[in-house]
Amino acid sequence: MMVCQQDTAVVILSYNSRKWHELFLPEIVAQAAAGYEVYVVDHASPDDTYKYVSRNYPGVHLIRLTENHGFAWGYAEALKQISAKYYVLLSSDFEVTEGWFPPIYKAMEANPVMSACQPKIRYYRDKAYFEYAGAAGGFMDKWGYLFCRGRIFSTLEQDQGQYDQPAELFWASGGCFVVRAEVYHRLGGLDPDLFAHMEEIDVCWRMKNAGYTIGYVPDSTVFHVGGSVITYGSPQKTFYNFRNSLVLLLKNEQAGKLVWLMPLRLLLDGLAALQFLASGQFRNIWAIVRAHWSFFLAFGKWYKKRKAVQPLATNRNRKGIYRKSIIFQYFLGGKKKFSDLAPGDFIT
Repeated sequence: MMVCQQDTAVVILSYNSRKWHELFLPEIVAQAAAGYEVYVVDHASPDDTYKYVSRNYPGVHLIRLTENHGFAWGYAEALKQISAKYYVLLSSDFEVTEGWFPPIYKAMEANPVMSACQPKIRYYRDKAYFEYAGAAGGFMDKWGYLFCRGRIFSTLEQDQGQYDQPAELFWASGGCFVVRAEVYHRLGGLDPDLFAHMEEIDVCWRMKNAGYTIGYVPDSTVFHVGGSVITYGSPQKTFYNFRNSLVLLLKNEQAGKLVWLMPLRLLLDGLAALQFLASGQFRNIWAIVRAHWSFFLAFGKWYKKRKAVQPLATNRNRKGIYRKSIIFQYFLGGKKKFSDLAPGDFIT
């Protein structure tokens, strides 16, 4: 066990990530005096990432995993080896800004019921815009579809200060995921079987079900390149998106709602396949089919996970859930921005 001498361990999972470390690690390390230690987890990389970091950053703690079973597994294994009060799970393709850390630390210290939070996440390649994976914080609609302040489906908003107020979220981005370590471990941590995509949302949902809050800290800003783990729009991402969304519903939603929600989601997945058909994205159609097969063939395994986590759902906090369908509001109602959605339509 590696005991962090600061309250916070910034943990960077790295797979063939030398180019990102050359760009972004210097600033992360330079600001460590603000109150954190840096851990780089080499995820069985075939390149020379491990040697590069050990040679150039002697103050960085290195963990070397000899196997690679996916993004969620890599972080889950690494966090078993680090003792700290807080973890910051930071993807290797993130650029931090000056003073990014103190606001998130202060937010966690000030609110012991806040189990996790995220900073403002903007797009590295066009820094005026919010970034797809998290933007200004995550929400969920009544049917389990996910969206963000600053990003609904593929529509990214410019950051014009419209989301500069702290807020309670339903989920925080896994790209820069600040989490209270004791709560993380007590509620089961990341699920390695999800492989990649939505694993942090699964953790957040369990935390919300246990009565904790998830926060957004706008005074901290980071920039994300994006697509370095799974390329946006790829069949692989489509597979994990559709498969894991069903897993999250089964694990975390109330039983009475699942009776009608699961069949509805399967129907809506079929409509999504028709949309891919209309645009000629045949590989994404096959990805949806494979996602359903993967879910149902392993249904027993997923259901056992539900039985394991449901006893922890003692005080469901549903703040951050949108009472309407984001699909209908976006595609039929023309509401492309979070600010277009009526505040009264969210559970408070």
